[in-house]
Amino acid sequence: MNEQVNSYSAMPRRALLALPALAGTAAAQPARPVALATTGMIGDLVRGLGGTALTTETLIGEGVDPHLFRPTRNDIARILRADALFFNGHRLEGRMHEVLDRAAAQGKPALAVAESIPRSRLRQHDEYPDAADPHVWMDPLLWAETLPAIAATLGRLPRLGGDLAAGLATTRAQLHRLDTYAREVLAPIPAERRVLVTAHDAFAYFGLRHQFRVESIQGLSTEAEASLSRIEAMVRLIVDRRIPALFTESSVPDRAVRALIEGVAARGQQVRLGGTLFSDSMGRPGTYRGTYEGMMDHNITTIARALGGSAPERGLNGRL
Repeated sequence: MNEQVNSYSAMPRRALLALPALAGTAAAQPARPVALATTGMIGDLVRGLGGTALTTETLIGEGVDPHLFRPTRNDIARILRADALFFNGHRLEGRMHEVLDRAAAQGKPALAVAESIPRSRLRQHDEYPDAADPHVWMDPLLWAETLPAIAATLGRLPRLGGDLAAGLATTRAQLHRLDTYAREVLAPIPAERRVLVTAHDAFAYFGLRHQFRVESIQGLSTEAEASLSRIEAMVRLIVDRRIPALFTESSVPDRAVRALIEGVAARGQQVRLGGTLFSDSMGRPGTYRGTYEGMMDHNITTIARALGGSAPERGLNGRL
């Protein structure tokens, strides 16, 4: 006890007087609500709208395929503990839909982000009649259509209702700027080269927006392996169309794409690897490519430079 008194008496009188005020300030500061997003692409939208009034966390990390992601016990605890939950829907998180449904049933603010867009605006999912193609983020303008629903969901959280307008406007402007950049740098690519060959069917919305034929080795989900007949058909396509480049994906093994390159070489033609694209996950956290803007800037710039567009070497913001 004497030691405690002595240590207090050694403190400056001004600091002692400030202690009650500081304690009151700390007590008056409520914890920020926590929003949990399943993917980084969703997390960036939520973070852009909620800003510093919100703690935004992401469940599925860099290079992890959400189609195959299995939540751990700790992941499930995070989902159930979050104040608001944002997931893609349309079976993107195919192995955790029961956990997400259970969390949403708690009554907390929860949103299947891609499912907020009318089905008439989306592609049908070939493997599941009850779902659409989930890869909506590949078209920034289509992705922007989710913003009102995200804002409405965040508006159910205390202290956030009046703080969303600025973030909403800034995020929408960012998405439109990405679309403008894509149209400009992809425009010079001739029609015969506007074929995008990738590992799995994640780029169809990108192709629809920019008039690309998109050919993938695997379907909308990565759960099934590519068939030999599909690889042979794609080899014939690459040879016949003299496609100059094809692309691997950061969250999908590249063995099938390498098989295409070898198959084309066996036909006496060369096709090069145009680069690695981000499809179902973003880049490393804390980097430019670890943001939605950086991910899309990287993809647009990589595709343009590989197929004959006019993209600057370091992309939209000079940060690649």
